[in-house]
Amino acid sequence: MIELVYPVEGYAPKIPSMTMADRDAMIQNEKEAVRKEEVFPVIDPNGVVIGMSSRSYCHSGAKPLHPVVHLHILDRMGRLYLQHRSPSKDIQPDKWDTAVGGHVSYGESIDEALFRESSEELGFTEYNPVGVCAYVFESPIEKELVSVFAAVGSSFVLKPDGDEITEGRFWTEEEIDAHLGDGKTFTPNFESEFQAIRKTLYALL
Repeated sequence: MIELVYPVEGYAPKIPSMTMADRDAMIQNEKEAVRKEEVFPVIDPNGVVIGMSSRSYCHSGAKPLHPVVHLHILDRMGRLYLQHRSPSKDIQPDKWDTAVGGHVSYGESIDEALFRESSEELGFTEYNPVGVCAYVFESPIEKELVSVFAAVGSSFVLKPDGDEITEGRFWTEEEIDAHLGDGKTFTPNFESEFQAIRKTLYALL
């Protein structure tokens, strides 16, 4: 699995570049800036942080490589929990997707982002994640380094936030297969990822 390596001192440069005055303002108000602007680390394929960039720039088609986390949740009957994305989402609205998915904020580790996202989206923090794989995903508007994890259990309490996620439920493998490729049920990212790791996921049962 990939670990992020931040600069030992100071902050990575802003991408696209900013004036020294802008940079000083961000350094002095880092926490507020990250919260308001959703600043992501820009990385090389090995996880070395080479810059920082806003969410809007990362999704603008410029495609700086930035890290995200995915969590697949399986119950002991082999059913996979999926989230239904809100119609208001800016990417792939109103489609079913991986149980938990989100961006790593600047300054976070992969593990910190994983537990923050699972807590925010599903109120889910009591689990032991298993690392599955890491890969680069590229769409017409962005390029992500995806760290994929799984959690398996029979007594998980999952509470969709009702904002970014309108609902969630467990799907059998047969149900998923029946909708793969129809172009309207699942996000393309989920479909490609699921088909690449499905044997690994179900081997965890």
